[in-house]
Amino acid sequence: MTNALKFAWWLGFGMCTLLTACERKSQTVSSATLTALDLKRGNISLCGPADKQFGSVAFEVTGSDKIKADFSLAVALLHSFEYDAAEKVFARIIDQDPGCAMAYWGVAMCNYHPLWTPPTPAELAKGARAVALAQQLPGKSARETAYIDALTAFYADHQRTDHHTRSVRFAQAMTRLATNFPRDTEATIFYALALDASAAPTDKTFRNQRKAGALLQRLQRQQPNHPGIVHYLIHTYDYPELAALALPAARHYASVAPSSAHALHMPSHIFTRLGLWQECIGSNLAAAASAQCYAESAGLPGHWDEELHSLDYLVYAYLQQGDTQRARSYWRYLDTIRQVTPVTFKVAYAYAAIPARCVLETKQWDAAAQMPLRPANFAWDEFPWQRAITHFARALGSARTGHAAQARTEVAQLSALHAALLQQHDAYKARQVDVQQRAAEAWLLLAKGKHAAALQRMQQAADLEDQTEKHPVTPSEVLPARELLADMLLELQQPAAALAAYEATLQKHPNRFNALYGAATAAEKAGQSKKATLYYQQLLTVAPAAETARPELAAARLFLTNLQLQFI
Repeated sequence: MTNALKFAWWLGFGMCTLLTACERKSQTVSSATLTALDLKRGNISLCGPADKQFGSVAFEVTGSDKIKADFSLAVALLHSFEYDAAEKVFARIIDQDPGCAMAYWGVAMCNYHPLWTPPTPAELAKGARAVALAQQLPGKSARETAYIDALTAFYADHQRTDHHTRSVRFAQAMTRLATNFPRDTEATIFYALALDASAAPTDKTFRNQRKAGALLQRLQRQQPNHPGIVHYLIHTYDYPELAALALPAARHYASVAPSSAHALHMPSHIFTRLGLWQECIGSNLAAAASAQCYAESAGLPGHWDEELHSLDYLVYAYLQQGDTQRARSYWRYLDTIRQVTPVTFKVAYAYAAIPARCVLETKQWDAAAQMPLRPANFAWDEFPWQRAITHFARALGSARTGHAAQARTEVAQLSALHAALLQQHDAYKARQVDVQQRAAEAWLLLAKGKHAAALQRMQQAADLEDQTEKHPVTPSEVLPARELLADMLLELQQPAAALAAYEATLQKHPNRFNALYGAATAAEKAGQSKKATLYYQQLLTVAPAAETARPELAAARLFLTNLQLQFI
């Protein structure tokens, strides 16, 4: 090449670079647009060891080395569902480089939260604006464009298209992304998340989950400390039939991202599924303490919503150990919490579920019948599913104590909340309330002496509940419908049928205190001494606390003592 040609080539290259830079500069986002986007800003609060915080993530993105480091941090936070903190880091990137298109993708991902409750209208509007900005900005690679286009598929037409349909569209777009960029492990990880988010709750073959699990398990061998891989494996297998597959990930996740309160809590989903109560308790004690630290260090008014979520799992685990005293101590603690930030579906669920569990699991029917809706000044009208829990407790308590008129009033409240959820097109939560309504009606029919009708209604409730899965916000249904059916069968002197129903409950909810005791009692009454012995022994193993006053444990010890005396 001659000197003249070389000069011409370098001049052309320089002009091209300059034009690209000018184009990017001229199309950056205005300050007014950024202000309207209302990004969350602030420092990232750390409540874990300095050397290990949120796991190891390397997400390639166009930009400076400083932006790249921040982007990987933001994605690590995103993978542990630390959405507020992740958005703060994405906002920091935008402040440094308003033309970084992928930072707006990150903001939009923070407002989607695939495995939680659907975004609010405000979150949808914010996410849609952010992803639209990402689409408009130049300078993106083909891979980055594919990420942005995939998320656009979720936000497109969100005013008229339901959440599940849009989640399916996102999963389909992520299929193409992961296929077109097979070496991009982040694409595969987010694809697995999209598969879980778009899975139909009534699909008992777990088609999406099994596919996601296979993808994640293959990647885990390469990246054992990636927070998204271990986290999504837990969510992927968070079902009775699959939970054992996630136990290694559950026991590893907290050490991968110890500064994330959600990472400390999330393993307890699997511990709960498998009836590993002590591990569940340890997980949620750590998570609640981390959430308290976060609220203080972030300057939040009151408590953080993640703390209340951990408390619900903690109370449930203590109740399964027969430790009513500790469970009630956290109920009393909950009553002292007057302010929570943000006010989310998790907060409403914990406020309603913890008191209901404490009285229903211990069969305090009078207390259940008088269960107050607390806090009184809470926005309960915004959370009909959660509010239904209190009415369910009242309905059962009233029916079990012979207050038929009050029970009918509470059943009517459940019917109204069911209708409200149908109007909101929330079929899943409407079904959960429908199960509660049918169960309450069954016990009301039993109180009236209509035994056949009561059993038929209770069977309907149990079958309906079996057709879908519990929501991730809860460790368990407030009372499993099939266990209530077993209780009814036992009360109607049908111990063999009751035993079968208790055993079916234990298949789905291993080591549940009341199901173990019920199975033992039913086996004893059915003349199946070996099974009775097995279940009584298992109950005492699950609930070893000597100081507990639960009468069921005294009955178990008496049965086993009498059994030993027969052989002396």
